Amino acid sequence: MKAGALLTVVVAVVLLRGAAATPPHKPVDVQFEKNYVPTWAEDHIHYLNGGWEVQLSLDKSTGTGFHTQGSYLFGHFSMQIKLVGGDSAGTVTAFYLSSQNSEHDEIDFEFLGNRTREPYILQTNVFSGGKGDREQRIYLWFDPTKDYHSYSVLWNLYMIAFFVDDTPIRVFKNSKDLGVRYPFDQPMKLYSSLWNADDWATRGGQEKTDWSKAPFVASYRGFYVDGCEASAEAKVYATQGARWWDQKEFQDLDGEQYRRLAWVRKEHTIYNYCTDRARYATMSPECTRDHDI
Repeated sequence: MKAGALLTVVVAVVLLRGAAATPPHKPVDVQFEKNYVPTWAEDHIHYLNGGWEVQLSLDKSTGTGFHTQGSYLFGHFSMQIKLVGGDSAGTVTAFYLSSQNSEHDEIDFEFLGNRTREPYILQTNVFSGGKGDREQRIYLWFDPTKDYHSYSVLWNLYMIAFFVDDTPIRVFKNSKDLGVRYPFDQPMKLYSSLWNADDWATRGGQEKTDWSKAPFVASYRGFYVDGCEASAEAKVYATQGARWWDQKEFQDLDGEQYRRLAWVRKEHTIYNYCTDRARYATMSPECTRDHDI
């Protein structure tokens, strides 16, 4: 086949398949102390490999957690986590961003433990101006206790996208034009914690934590933070429009990413606030725009 004809075939294949998805930039691995400090119960945080890996431990006396030293206004926030193995019912491992005020903004990953051989539930939520109640729940398509997986949030002026490894599981777009408040002017810290929530976490609180299985341990690595650091009072950031996450290819998911999101919706979603008519008589206006239905 001549070179020109071969090029034509290649171009045709690319067009048929659609352009390749543009995933967020890969984080650089750094030690815990570079960006994070303990939040409480420091004696339940164990440092391995010189701080390149950290384990959180939960027992009947307390859980524990950590947070970033700085606050951030937009960026890409990622953590590699290996969740509590075995019987984890009643426990919650959380990774989230949150501002520090009464009408706070918050972006959540919450991993809800379960009985042995039952799947973990990943719950996501978005708070804006103190309003949340936007829960979505999925079953993961792998065992998150066997190895590390990356959980990340891409947050800019246009959208908040949640990723598991490179697969988008949720997008929350800036829908201020529809009357929906969007997190855009409150810097947030990153937090992670392991704690007991057996009053609600597993089957609505029916399954209680089995303390004979304690301590429960979640492992972390990959502590790089790729965000625009800002004071807690900042309303804008100085490099607005100049960072990679502001560029056009990161202002929305592309076709391939939306196809993968549709797969998550069809095959793995077990609860979606957008379709809960018993809880909400009318669907929230952002749901259609966010491809939630």
